Amino acid sequence: MGFQRFSTCFLLALCILSQSLAKGTLGFACNWGTITSHPLPAQIMVKLMRDNGINKVKLFEADPMALKALGNSGIQVMVGIPNDLLDSLATNVNAAIAWVDQNVSAFISKNGVDIRYVAVGNEAFLKTYNGRFVQSTFPAIKNIQAALIKAGLGRQVKVTTPLNADVYQSDTGLPSGGHFRPDIQNQMMSIIKFLSQSNGPLTFNIYPFLSLDADPNFPKEFAFFDGSAAPVVDGSITYTNVFDANFDTLISALEKNGFGSMNVIIGEVGWPTDGTSNANIKSAQRFNQGLVDRIVKKQGTPKRPTPPEIYMFALLDEDLKSIDPGPFERHWGIFNFDGSMKYPLNLGGGKSLVGAKGVKYLAKQWCVISTQANVMDPNFAQSMSKACTYADCTSLAPGSSCSGLDTKGNASYAFNMYYQRLDQRKDACQFNGLSVVTNIDPSPSQGSCHFEIMIDIGKHETKSTSFAAPKIGLAYKFMLVSSFSFTLSLFI
Repeated sequence: MGFQRFSTCFLLALCILSQSLAKGTLGFACNWGTITSHPLPAQIMVKLMRDNGINKVKLFEADPMALKALGNSGIQVMVGIPNDLLDSLATNVNAAIAWVDQNVSAFISKNGVDIRYVAVGNEAFLKTYNGRFVQSTFPAIKNIQAALIKAGLGRQVKVTTPLNADVYQSDTGLPSGGHFRPDIQNQMMSIIKFLSQSNGPLTFNIYPFLSLDADPNFPKEFAFFDGSAAPVVDGSITYTNVFDANFDTLISALEKNGFGSMNVIIGEVGWPTDGTSNANIKSAQRFNQGLVDRIVKKQGTPKRPTPPEIYMFALLDEDLKSIDPGPFERHWGIFNFDGSMKYPLNLGGGKSLVGAKGVKYLAKQWCVISTQANVMDPNFAQSMSKACTYADCTSLAPGSSCSGLDTKGNASYAFNMYYQRLDQRKDACQFNGLSVVTNIDPSPSQGSCHFEIMIDIGKHETKSTSFAAPKIGLAYKFMLVSSFSFTLSLFI
């Protein structure tokens, strides 16, 4: 079994489970993504984290509303810097000083935010970036570190950079053969040496789901912690799951370069619940419960018996994320977009996962296809395309939760997602006479397909109908059209 089956290939962005202690109990932590059309109020998000024992959170950028809400919350924060800022931060130390002053110092001093890490870039060495950020990442790290020292925060706030697991590999197909990619070996050594000297951790993202989803020959059971797949034997070590094998491949690479004791954080790991056949509630619950159990037991890997901090991806679903990696990209949340529970998790100590409280919703009404509509209407396909261009239709993708709907069901789902995205405005359910508003929930009585009601963020009476379309990718547009055309052909 080649290690390529173990490695992950895409950026993806989480909820952390850390082994740190908070108030005498095991603490959890979380990546809080904000690429969503209808964000939950920040105060509700903070309460959701506290209610579930989450005492660490990672932000992908310095979102002011999120940071203010985290002030004096008892939650430790890792603040991210997007890749598009790396060039300016790398070439101008004054830009780094200004960024730290505005996004770190100010929130610590004025709002009482407990910022512990600055994450410079996100998977900047990902192969799909074709070297775009290879030369700017390390200089940006050095300048941010210098800015933190200048601000008097050099000891309190540490620098790190989250990297994808594709920065290391194994030519033998076994963890013991781990080494860093030759094309970035020099950059990796510079970063590792610098972080080691400044007591900053290395951060890596590992995705067993992607190993499974990208390779039809990957043994499914090996993706889970409680799987029954044939083990991988590497000398005196036996591996029963891909997470351990992947992580120990990294440790082998560090050992070969003289940094076997380097502090490592797992920045992202999780399992999506929709968008493809492997992304479903049952598998996500199984994987994440196994991960929680390991953290509660303080179980590490064969090469690192002491477990690292582990950031699970993600806290909530995000409907505006690019789905270039796949339709599943918008469904990584342990919770739904509104903070409601997808599935139960036993958090240990007699505690279970609980959903968000105090969420306000729009009226219980849906936009669906009219009973008088004809699927052969020349406006039918155009209306579907319009709805799915501006709203999230990833649950209609093949193998997804709503992929079993018929042609009219597909249209109703698409129309409703558009209607909810536009906050149930009257003009948002006007699809060339093909649609109507109903007070009867159109969700199927069986299965996991659900027709959403949007949360109320106070914009449902806005008159303007213009807004930016989410980035859905050409491949997904083709998939939607192909899937719809196939379904439509069944009714011709």
